[in-house]
Amino acid sequence: MQAQPPAPVPVPARTGPTTPTAGPPVRFAVVGNPENRRVTLFADGVRAAGLPAPRVVSWAEVLRAGGADFAPGETVRLDSPGENPEVDRLLRDVQDPTRVEGSTRWYARFTQVVRELRGGVRLDDADDLAVLFDKRRCHAVLAAAGVPVPRSPTSGADAVPVRGWNDIRAVMREHRMPRLFVKLAHGSSASGVLAVESASGGRIRATTSVELTSDGALFNSLTLRRYERERDIAAIVDTLAPDGLHLERWLPKASLRGRVADLRILVVAGRATHAVVRTSTSPLTNLHLGGRRGDLGAVREAVQAAGRQWSDVLAVCERAAACFPRTLCVGVDLLPAIGWRRFAVGEVNAFGDLLPGLTGLPGSGAEGLDTYTAQIAAVLHRAGTPDDRHLPSHQRPPHGTGTTDARA
Repeated sequence: MQAQPPAPVPVPARTGPTTPTAGPPVRFAVVGNPENRRVTLFADGVRAAGLPAPRVVSWAEVLRAGGADFAPGETVRLDSPGENPEVDRLLRDVQDPTRVEGSTRWYARFTQVVRELRGGVRLDDADDLAVLFDKRRCHAVLAAAGVPVPRSPTSGADAVPVRGWNDIRAVMREHRMPRLFVKLAHGSSASGVLAVESASGGRIRATTSVELTSDGALFNSLTLRRYERERDIAAIVDTLAPDGLHLERWLPKASLRGRVADLRILVVAGRATHAVVRTSTSPLTNLHLGGRRGDLGAVREAVQAAGRQWSDVLAVCERAAACFPRTLCVGVDLLPAIGWRRFAVGEVNAFGDLLPGLTGLPGSGAEGLDTYTAQIAAVLHRAGTPDDRHLPSHQRPPHGTGTTDARA
């Protein structure tokens, strides 16, 4: 008997905002690195909404104390623990923050300390974060919900183990995957990612930001490298494998003005609100690795010329975000296939909202709002506070009638 495809995840209705119910004023707290611009930008948005500055609790303090306590009325936002050497040492036990290893230790400690946060109204759910920071689990959740994703032999019930380079070679052969991406299961910001491609005669090549030193150490670099000696690629993979690896088929991506392109689309409270195009001449489009922002208007024209609707593209991202209904905001990395007719979700990012200078999509209700202000407006609207009713019209909530419960 042929298995039935999984039922699609309901997409939040794209109607106007619901009528809020009056409630007490919102008080924000942020767990983050106080010096980081993420925290600063969010705090600026809170003050711009006429609210008191958020209480900031540092990740270093939380990690040393084994948790933190929040008042019942505090709305608690978690921000990225990255870009702080002390926090990185506490999470990974690695003295040099540019070293690649230690992501499994990072994952175990991060997810544990998130569960040790007590009280408050949470905008980031601990169970959701545990899935979002495990690429294998996240891929399986998306696939089970009918969200289009690249094929992966390391995700789902039939996942194959990857103990090193020999296992990857076997996957490439047995699963007919001559080109694939190798990712750290708990990595972020392209750390430890290799775009691997094979050719006739057994030739192999990998593009990555990993720098392999003469003594076998691995470092993250802002410069992409191409390794064409298989023993170098094997050395990198074998060193990374104990931290857990996720493999995905390499989907040939659409191009925009001679550069490969993909999109980061932010979904806030179930609604796609912001989008940025990332373009590159390499397989990795990350902006910190030399990628450049592309023309979103040109992308919309390409989608329409291919016979698709831009709303269909946004709906894919909203379906992906709907898999994490207790988390207010996620950033969805969307991969357009050649021809701009098909799309797949590459990753869903818990801390994907650092998009400086970007304002909301036309028709999203977030026009004129940056990524942080849009989230603040969503919280105020959900709470139905007097603050929400007195927001200027350009700061009113962008959201429809979809899921807004983001508590733990």
